[in-house]
Amino acid sequence: MKLDRDFFSENIKTLFYALIIAVIIRSLFIQPFYIPSSSMEPTLLVGDRLFVTKYSYGYSRHSFPFSPPILNKRIFFNNPERGDVIVFKTPVDNRTDYIKRLIGLPGDRIQFIDSNLYINNSEILKSRISKNDKIYCGDRTIDVFTFREQLSNEKSHTTVYLKDFSFQNSDIFIVPKDHYFFLGDNRDCSKDSRFLSSVGYVHKNNLVGKAQFIFFSSDKNVGNFSSNL
Repeated sequence: MKLDRDFFSENIKTLFYALIIAVIIRSLFIQPFYIPSSSMEPTLLVGDRLFVTKYSYGYSRHSFPFSPPILNKRIFFNNPERGDVIVFKTPVDNRTDYIKRLIGLPGDRIQFIDSNLYINNSEILKSRISKNDKIYCGDRTIDVFTFREQLSNEKSHTTVYLKDFSFQNSDIFIVPKDHYFFLGDNRDCSKDSRFLSSVGYVHKNNLVGKAQFIFFSSDKNVGNFSSNL
């Protein structure tokens, strides 16, 4: 009986230590995420799984499971770069994870004019690479133009717009201090910082981590280990 008790006790200890190690890795280093929506198509597809590095921008309470109130500010902070794909907690509930592309930095002025994106009164150049693509928007398939968009820091990425350019003009968004402005790459099918009541500007404390690479893609033409984002 003593042997059985020792065996049971050792297994409990092993499971406990494994849990602690998993929490440390997940909180401080790297965490897998699942893509549930089409707002980042064609960059990220529904069902894709990717790794997010938690240390890229330092740590806040949202770095830890269930966002415990153990940090009232961000520590070891590193500034994100325009164009990074980032997981963050939505400001509305500080609980829901969103993944979008960082477009606006603190102090930036963001505006859409005739379906073209402007940052600080300068148009972001985009070149059309396809005019006959179909992608998902929720459970619908939509016809889109596909563009290569280049940001001011020379980073470029693929975006898609509905052929009728449904989001044509906007007010000027002025990004507050310590906040960021995010857009989905699927521009006409993304709930992002343009919608102030549901997402809006995202405080730096709400950043969870930087999307680094896809380790499983639902795209049948892509291998399980994809290149960096």
